[in-house]
Amino acid sequence: MQYGLIGKKLGHSFSKEVHTLLADYEYELLELPDEDAVGDLLTKKEFRAINVTIPYKQTGIPYLTEISPEARAIGAVNTIVNRDGKLYGYNTDFYGITAALARMGFTDFTGKRALILGTGGTSLTSVAVLRALGAVRVHTVSRTPKGTAISYEEALTKHEDTDILFNTTPVGMFPNADGCPISLSAFPRLACVFDAVYNPLSTRLVTEARERGIPADTGLYMLVAQAFRAVELFLDITLDPALLETTYSKILRAKQNVVLIGMPSSGKSTIGRALAEQTERPFIDLDEEIVKMAGRDIPTIFREEGEKGFRDIESEAVRIAAQKTGAVIATGGGAVLRGENVARLKQNGVLCLLDRPLEALTPTSDRPTASDRAAIEARYFERRPIYLAAKDYSFSVGDDFMTVVDHIRKELSL
Repeated sequence: MQYGLIGKKLGHSFSKEVHTLLADYEYELLELPDEDAVGDLLTKKEFRAINVTIPYKQTGIPYLTEISPEARAIGAVNTIVNRDGKLYGYNTDFYGITAALARMGFTDFTGKRALILGTGGTSLTSVAVLRALGAVRVHTVSRTPKGTAISYEEALTKHEDTDILFNTTPVGMFPNADGCPISLSAFPRLACVFDAVYNPLSTRLVTEARERGIPADTGLYMLVAQAFRAVELFLDITLDPALLETTYSKILRAKQNVVLIGMPSSGKSTIGRALAEQTERPFIDLDEEIVKMAGRDIPTIFREEGEKGFRDIESEAVRIAAQKTGAVIATGGGAVLRGENVARLKQNGVLCLLDRPLEALTPTSDRPTASDRAAIEARYFERRPIYLAAKDYSFSVGDDFMTVVDHIRKELSL
């Protein structure tokens, strides 16, 4: 390995794709099982430059010839450059977090009170950033508090005046995307929420914050920004700042799922397949996944288990599909009836309503809730408000489905 990322578990990482867009070198992901393996790698020095992620941001420090003042003050290193056999350590997360906050509109936290969930390397960097931006009080929070860290119970009961909340723990990260590290209801003054997790693209913590009207974001921009700075250190160059923005936009578009919602016979499967083929994305038809999971066709599931039984299977299919990234997902007509399904689909996706006129919708026997004209009309008026509330985009659907594919590609820059 000449360039790459080391960490304990890297299955969730987007770093390879980011570095591929930023620089012309082969960037590898290397999972190391323990600190001894990290020490062996750093002792041999058979690399040019590497990034370091959890839980090894402090492990490598004793092996370094020199540490930047910023990294030394933070006590964590996430970038190591090999120069003629000497290892130099840096912390580009400081740059990444500061850039992410600035993009959210926060460059000054003077007099603000902050809580940081977690006590690892990213937590140490977050403390440094918040203090540099003027925060008057910064507490780290741990499930096993040591030193200056406080417990979650203390955070919830004694710090309701918190203005800023950071999550630097892996809670809520793929594949356990349903996790949420803390309830925001205990903090009525919150003005900023930042979650260092970037897979899923919108964690439950960030979703809850946005629903409460609190500015919030996950760590994707931070990831790209710290990688941008790391490339400069890797290659000893200065990059055009515009490259940061274009790289972030490309990664976000590439990782977002395109989720098609709408009535039965609105064209979700046909349009979805064509869109996936044109954009070279995986295609997931949730009705087909349900049939595979249940080993029965949909009318049989309805007949044997009723609509609730079918919806339960559908929700599990949604849960699995929603964890994918960069896919086109065609949902069943009733998939958005459960709020939990909508929330999961939005974690990594944008919901596109295929809005076909009622008179163009065709009842068929394989759709138990829309098997005749009366049924499909009833479903249309019942579900339309739900579709409108769930959608991020809406596309009118006529007889030419390929025109809709073109419109989706243009609107989403695919």
